[in-house]
Amino acid sequence: MNVHKIAVVAGDGIGPEVIDEGIKVLNEVSKLDGSFRFEFTHFPWGCDYYKENGKMMADDGIEQLKKFDAIFLGAVGAPGVPDHISLWDLLLIIRKSFDQYINLRPVKLLKGAPNVLKDVSPEDIDMIFVRENTEGEYAGSGSWLFKGKTNEVVIQDGVFSRKGCERVIRYAYELAKAQGKTLTSISKANALNYSMVFWDQIFEDVGKEYPEVKTFSYLVDAASMFMVKDPKRFEIVVTSNLFGDILTDLGAAIAGGMGLAAGANLNPEREFPSMFEPIHGSAPDIAGTGKANPLATVWSASQMLEFFGYSKWADFLIDCIETVLSEGRVLTPDLGGNATTSKVGDEIIRKLQEFKS
Repeated sequence: MNVHKIAVVAGDGIGPEVIDEGIKVLNEVSKLDGSFRFEFTHFPWGCDYYKENGKMMADDGIEQLKKFDAIFLGAVGAPGVPDHISLWDLLLIIRKSFDQYINLRPVKLLKGAPNVLKDVSPEDIDMIFVRENTEGEYAGSGSWLFKGKTNEVVIQDGVFSRKGCERVIRYAYELAKAQGKTLTSISKANALNYSMVFWDQIFEDVGKEYPEVKTFSYLVDAASMFMVKDPKRFEIVVTSNLFGDILTDLGAAIAGGMGLAAGANLNPEREFPSMFEPIHGSAPDIAGTGKANPLATVWSASQMLEFFGYSKWADFLIDCIETVLSEGRVLTPDLGGNATTSKVGDEIIRKLQEFKS
């Protein structure tokens, strides 16, 4: 039997609530399959840990996480802790330390999900965003000069290496080739005359190795408009760290809401653990109320199953989510229902059991 060791960082706000449901679902899948199981180890890191210890994670946190096969992250962020602290001192450290250079975010309108766009069917919104995840605009390079003085100056550098751009673009080409889909690159080369011109050049150069992949290139502002007006033109999308972050939130808005937004941070070479997380944030305003939607976490669990090679179960979890959405009986308030977080998790498990029987 395969044993997958998973580090759990439930984090803040609704994080522990939704992660509990994700773990419950993964355990049920492994039980129904019988050929693998999960071992979950919980770490208390996050904003509460910061308030008690002055740091978001243990000093040797990265060393502790190295021994795991994957990381399951709930959410990070809480009132009283600056956002740049909660992000840079936990999530981004993990992404960078483990070279999780692929951020994979599906933007897909599932059957039964709320549709906010006119004359758009589920088949029209079916994208996968491949976001560069370790450098670019989030490289953390810059300076803060003459702090507090009238001549105060802040410089924020974008760092785009040939290796960093090429490997994420190549990953996207390979994905498009494997799935027989188009590939769209999104940049802003007309204004960012170094970094984005460089990005566009690499996209074109790598593309010469993939003549079978039909490609498009858009400026990020035009892409934002087309995602709303004509989303079907996007299938596989590759873009930089910042643009990918922003556009996938727009994608969540047109694909049923943040409660259905999943994400994976991948180290494709598997030299380090990859990390799976819903991208909706910690939502402290509803924490502890039982209103949090766990379906994004279940979708992230599906991505984990896919990464471990259990494609059948990964696909079936998506089918379960679609069935729950389509039936409309057991949904959290953000989707128009009155069910609790745990009730939705229970309903997913019922669908899994029906499939197995």
